[in-house]
Amino acid sequence: MIKVLIADDHALIRKGLKQLLDDTDDMRVTGEAENGMQAIRMAEETDYDVVLLDISMPDKHGVEVLKQLKANKPQLPVLMLSMHPEEQYALRSMKAGAAGYLNKQSAPLQLVTAIRQVASGKKYISTELAEQLANGLSQGYQELLHQTLSNREYQTLCLMASGKKLSEMADIMSLSPKTVSVYRSRLLEKMKLKNNAEAIHYAISNHLIE
Repeated sequence: MIKVLIADDHALIRKGLKQLLDDTDDMRVTGEAENGMQAIRMAEETDYDVVLLDISMPDKHGVEVLKQLKANKPQLPVLMLSMHPEEQYALRSMKAGAAGYLNKQSAPLQLVTAIRQVASGKKYISTELAEQLANGLSQGYQELLHQTLSNREYQTLCLMASGKKLSEMADIMSLSPKTVSVYRSRLLEKMKLKNNAEAIHYAISNHLIE
């Protein structure tokens, strides 16, 4: 039996995932966390075979939670779930140690298949992500400037491109506006962009937002 920990801040999503997985013969949801720190604590205290982790957590970004989970339990497979398109966080998640990445709009059967695969010690890469990897290799480094950013800098870029104001970005990221401004300055410098408008144009051109 595959024991699954679901970490998602939306109760309805947790309920739906639990019902789906508990109706599957070979897996059971044995833990639920509503924020990143709770997920980290539960994974330390109890043994799970797979963690389903939402990338958009209220207290700590999902990629940061992932890194902490892998630091505490390197062998624990973590399957990332997100409403964001794979262009945004799939590669970043895999580089940080995720066993796989799935969009929440994926078919239920795809989720079940992914859980079985990562529980057996393998990686799960969707067709979409495989295409993205292939395209990234063929397009060359200049096409992937955003991959040089830290997770916080990358999150700042995506929020900027989504039209969020500085105060809104600070609220979403649970940071001070001053700190977000620092991330904004760093990402512009790293990507050799002159201003916000160029950053937004880059994000849209590279399909980093929906």
